[in-house]
Amino acid sequence: MREECVFCDIVAGRAPALVVAENDLAVAILDIQPLAEGHCLVIPRRHVTWWDEMDTRENEAVFALASQTADKIREAYAPDCVTMYARGRRIPHTHIFLVPTYAGDPVDRFFNALEGFQEQSAALADLQESAAMQNALKRLLGA
Repeated sequence: MREECVFCDIVAGRAPALVVAENDLAVAILDIQPLAEGHCLVIPRRHVTWWDEMDTRENEAVFALASQTADKIREAYAPDCVTMYARGRRIPHTHIFLVPTYAGDPVDRFFNALEGFQEQSAALADLQESAAMQNALKRLLGA
């Protein structure tokens, strides 16, 4: 049996949430621990730990709602961009983060640091070699 899930409780109406938008298969809510004003989460109505475990209809509904919610964020806050990423680790119910992001804010700095690591890390340099790239392609294509 699955442990308690705050997102399942929100979907079922057993826990409060500030709903920004919804459709038949997903709900967009304000994050109660926002990284920026207007930070929203989009969650599937069905309990699914990881976004890639959703079926095609759920993926379409969740990402369509994420796009609509990002439009609302852009209209309300005029950020440089709306950063999106998916999680399911700390709360094991997939949730799409939508964070209004501005140059130099914590989310921007985090992703800049991550990209800097990606571009300059000796630990990752071997993954950029032709043989490693061909090996990854073979694995992904099932060859």
